[in-house]
Amino acid sequence: MSRIPILLGLSASLALAAPAVAQPAGHAGHAMPMAGKMTDDQAISSAMRAAPPAVAKEATIVAPDGKGGMRTLRKGAGGFTCMADNPATPGPDPMCGDANAMAWADAWMGHRTPPAGKTGFMYMLEGGTDASNVDPYAQAPTRENHWVKTGPHVMVVGGGSSLDGYPATPEPDTTKPYVMWPGTPYAHLMIPVS
Repeated sequence: MSRIPILLGLSASLALAAPAVAQPAGHAGHAMPMAGKMTDDQAISSAMRAAPPAVAKEATIVAPDGKGGMRTLRKGAGGFTCMADNPATPGPDPMCGDANAMAWADAWMGHRTPPAGKTGFMYMLEGGTDASNVDPYAQAPTRENHWVKTGPHVMVVGGGSSLDGYPATPEPDTTKPYVMWPGTPYAHLMIPVS
């Protein structure tokens, strides 16, 4: 499943979580994914499976509103924002990120440099990643973009030099921690959990 539609949604939810940060205009002409036919209760349940129960129970839960924005299904107090699985992508892919991760996603979607000195953390415990390991904006696999698949994982974003020492090759072993999008401002650590 592609992280691009999901990060679009998480990026938009940053506008809800931190009103001072503008919502990005979108990525490569793609619209915000729709939540499908999930009820609000189903979306909340799906979103909560993205992170450990202790994090999920206090997280804000958001869902696409069908108009390119996000709506809050449940206001939380734990500092994390979670979004349900996108039924339009194959397999489960709910995500949950802290405020720094949301700011990183907003910068990525807006083609801006992520905030310096702010390390963020994202959970993706129920689903996985199916994306280019070298091109942050690739939409589909090609011979040149080193498509990788990673199962359930967590991500450390905005880590800068703290990524030194982790494999940063175009075709990493995705069963072990590795750097995704090395050599770009969006390089981040992928840590498989299964």
